[in-house]
Amino acid sequence: MVGLGALWLPILLSSVVVFIARSLIHMALKYHATDFSGMPGEAAVAEAMRRQGVGPGNYMIPHCGSHAEARTPENLKRFEDGPVGVFMIAPRGMPNMGRHLTLWFLYTVAIGFMVAYVASRTLAPGAEYLTVFRLVGTVAFLAYAGSEPVQSIWKFVHWSTTAKLVLDGLIYGLLTAGVFGWLWPN
Repeated sequence: MVGLGALWLPILLSSVVVFIARSLIHMALKYHATDFSGMPGEAAVAEAMRRQGVGPGNYMIPHCGSHAEARTPENLKRFEDGPVGVFMIAPRGMPNMGRHLTLWFLYTVAIGFMVAYVASRTLAPGAEYLTVFRLVGTVAFLAYAGSEPVQSIWKFVHWSTTAKLVLDGLIYGLLTAGVFGWLWPN
């Protein structure tokens, strides 16, 4: 067993490496550029939402308060007529990228810590690189990508977007595994 204090460097360094990798994926590779598309009549839709006082939150259309309500003839027609969707509305104004990036980095540190916890309780000091790589890579991959399919299953996110997010999670998992394998204590 390895003490968590001995793993502070791989936790922090893997977080920095994943942070940089995500930045490169989004700024240089840009394969996420097609994850969202514009809404037809965006200006009119936005104006209608402003008039209705739609504030930040998660919305579903059509919305039903219960399964029984969803089965009424009126609501079945609403589903049939469409649109059917899930909306996430953010607060007004430009997104605060500094806040988002800080939260993302803290999230990578939290994942690094949890990965370190599992590895520290599973692997001995001096474990072989490949042994550390396999365990850490699996746990990190599950942490970064394990819940992504849920977005397609329940929230209508395109499966192509989910596939790209799972690929990102695989990349982050492999990078985390490499750092932990390299810096695993003897």
